[in-house]
Amino acid sequence: MYIADAKRLTLAGARKMMATAIGMAEKEDIPIAVAIADAGGHLVMLERMDGGRFHTIHSSTTKAVCAASNKRPTTAKGAQGQELDTSHAIGLALAAGPERWTAMEGGYPIIVEGECVGGIGVSGGNWEFDDRVARAAVESIGAGVRIDAK
Repeated sequence: MYIADAKRLTLAGARKMMATAIGMAEKEDIPIAVAIADAGGHLVMLERMDGGRFHTIHSSTTKAVCAASNKRPTTAKGAQGQELDTSHAIGLALAAGPERWTAMEGGYPIIVEGECVGGIGVSGGNWEFDDRVARAAVESIGAGVRIDAK
């Protein structure tokens, strides 16, 4: 086969995830930035709340791209899920490109019927908060965060 059918994230889906993430952050009074990328790592939406620190724009974008590329949540593990020490985590970020890979929590792939259609990155809270908000945003459109998720 030379051509395959592919799913893609719609703008409506990105808007729903953005609203979910921003709503959670407003409820807890934590100014965040949220980035949503398509399966190729191209930005679909980016929003930084009033009071959000400027560096969270880059952090959230990197988390979204990394999650889409690796098709798994962002963590301090390598592309194959192996544990990384600090030197290896920094080395991997430098090798992949600092705008393409991060060891910080808060990024999730957007998985629909086993296919990755994009990634979301949240930055501005502590890592647990960023992680929780990103996951809830993905689940708000009925998507999963793991390849085996339905």
